[in-house]
Amino acid sequence: MRILAFETTAKAASVALLEDGTLLAENYQNTGLTHSRTILDMAEGMLRTCEMTVKQIDAVAVAGGPGSFTGVRIGVAAAKGLAWGAELPLYGVSTLESMALNLGEFHGIICPAMDARRRQVYNALFQAENGTLTRLRPDRAISLQELEEDLNHWQLPVIFVGDGAVLCYNTFGKNDARFRLAPEHRRHQHAAGVALAAMEAIRRGESGDAASMVPNYLRLSQAERERQERLQMEDRKEINCNG
Repeated sequence: MRILAFETTAKAASVALLEDGTLLAENYQNTGLTHSRTILDMAEGMLRTCEMTVKQIDAVAVAGGPGSFTGVRIGVAAAKGLAWGAELPLYGVSTLESMALNLGEFHGIICPAMDARRRQVYNALFQAENGTLTRLRPDRAISLQELEEDLNHWQLPVIFVGDGAVLCYNTFGKNDARFRLAPEHRRHQHAAGVALAAMEAIRRGESGDAASMVPNYLRLSQAERERQERLQMEDRKEINCNG
């Protein structure tokens, strides 16, 4: 089983090729260039150096969120276009789960965190033991204070991973020996983790329907929030006028 995976949910972009659980190749770029300019070229170049074509791929995987609204949309659009064109199954996986899978050998609590602004992070919690991950919390948008309180439920070591890892560590982790940062080269999102999460979905018997796959943003975009606030203000004005 060969899985071609895309990861575009944050500043870095990456693609990976997994064959029967073995990572054959990964192309990672953290230059700040727009993912729409780079991601398909990265995939094409990686397959070319592996002397493979899309026809030799069995499934496509993509980090479906949470993450940057624009980044998620770019990755999902690229993966859907490729999967539809090649008539391949598409597996949209949790960005947070894929980050945790990159640290599966750690013993303790893996705390993926992505900076969601407004003193919030996108987060989930996983317990890692003997190479096995157990999900403890669903994907969520949570305040830093709430996350700190939640982590106090466990006395196990905690490792932060993701582009919000430093934010969490600097906010409440520096003075607690339980908390540590994942090393820089493994801290950020990687397409290899996306491929591993897709492999787990395949093992569970999920279908990988490209048509029904939708991103998981967890909350409204800034534009949608501002529109909702304007509508609420207009409703209040109308009520006051009628009253």
